[in-house]
Amino acid sequence: MANLIDPKCKQCRRTGEKLFLKGDRCFSTKCAVAKRPYAPGRTGKNARRGGLSEFGRQLMQKQKIKKIYGVLERQLKKYFIEAQAQKGDARENLLRKFEIRLDNVVFRLGWAKSRPAARQLVNHGHVLINGKRVSIPSYQVKMGEVISLTDKTNKSKLTENLLVSLKKYTAPTWLAPETEKLQAKVLEVPAGDELGDIAPIGLIVEFYSR
Repeated sequence: MANLIDPKCKQCRRTGEKLFLKGDRCFSTKCAVAKRPYAPGRTGKNARRGGLSEFGRQLMQKQKIKKIYGVLERQLKKYFIEAQAQKGDARENLLRKFEIRLDNVVFRLGWAKSRPAARQLVNHGHVLINGKRVSIPSYQVKMGEVISLTDKTNKSKLTENLLVSLKKYTAPTWLAPETEKLQAKVLEVPAGDELGDIAPIGLIVEFYSR
């Protein structure tokens, strides 16, 4: 399978904002965007970002979403086609497809400090759906499903540290976590305000609708 191999900090600098791809580092003074708020390869007078055309803004947003959620072009285009075919707002439908990915749900539950870390947990077989191992990050969770970690993962040192950090963490309202058991139930698929701002997604819809 193809991967996004561009260094994570460069991906953030290229878009001009934090994409939160490296967990705690993104909140520290070591964050590359905070230290060098300009695109890679630019310094001094060349560091200023020029204005973007409407097409440029659409393309930038598309690239940004791909990096945030770790999806490739073919997968993004597939999500768009499916979102357009569904009833309702295509922007909301598209954002929902990203949000209910298993790797994103693991991240939203606070079980990993970044989406790439959550994707690794899933890839390595640490995550269960209704008691069965699922190692496909793009798996779309469904209402009523119970997500948990394997027994081996639950007994690891990593989990001990995780339980401490989860005491201060609040998961989205469409997920019902049982912190002590490190499991959660999907109460519903997110919609409306639960999805957050869908305006940027509109740029992606416009890009593919050209």
